[in-house]
Amino acid sequence: MYQSKKVRMNRLFGNGRCLDVAIDHGVCNEPSFMDGLEDMEKVVALLAAAGPDAIQMNYGQSDLLQNLPGREKPALVMRLDMGNPYNRFRHRDMWAVLQNASDPIAPALRMDAACVVVNLFMLPDEPGLFKQCVENIARVGQDCEKFGMPLMIEPLVMQPNSERGGYLVDGDAEKIVTLVRLARELGADIVKADPTSDPADFHRVVQAARCPVLVRGGGKADLRQVFANSYALMRQGAHGMVYGRNIYQHDNPARVVKALMAMIHDGVDDAEAWRIYEASGR
Repeated sequence: MYQSKKVRMNRLFGNGRCLDVAIDHGVCNEPSFMDGLEDMEKVVALLAAAGPDAIQMNYGQSDLLQNLPGREKPALVMRLDMGNPYNRFRHRDMWAVLQNASDPIAPALRMDAACVVVNLFMLPDEPGLFKQCVENIARVGQDCEKFGMPLMIEPLVMQPNSERGGYLVDGDAEKIVTLVRLARELGADIVKADPTSDPADFHRVVQAARCPVLVRGGGKADLRQVFANSYALMRQGAHGMVYGRNIYQHDNPARVVKALMAMIHDGVDDAEAWRIYEASGR
């Protein structure tokens, strides 16, 4: 008997909140994302010991987490797709494909994942890429319903590559809300959403989702500002975060995890989170 979505969701969301540390950046094929992920075995062991709710990985690296002994380890969130919108330049052909085209969620079932995640890219003048994402989600969604696997959709509204080059998110609340609403229409059980440019607008994203909303972290930023932004978004109704580079590219990722877990699960503000971060380094 396959697990129900509720059982798997319970593995992710302690008290309805979740910190998911994303280290699935290898399939982005963007060298700037890889700093800090050179030794995946070491990274996974360090993050698992730090104790976030989940670690987001691809199938080919997920054994590093699932082979760790003991029951007290983070849940596995498995990335199912890959694409080329992350690169610094715009390709002639923009694409997003499932990593296992013939049976998309089979790897997640084999590795006992608690959730799977798929992108929903919205790039200017790239309707074909958007169509591919919708087709991917439709394919994965059918299997998720069949096997009781929660589906996380990652709606990403991006700026034109010509603006500054590379993977740049458009924080326009109207665009984000519209795409998040579409993610829900497509069957999202969890939405991984970009922060709105004005955090005070983020409650509109939560309203549109009608399911748990985790904030996407993006590129590495000043940690105090990351904490301040995170707290502001939590106050707007976010259920947690999916942070990658803002954790694994810091000198001591475990300290960042500890501070964010206190914010997410204990309700501390950004100032207290910073104190926790500093105190854990002594």
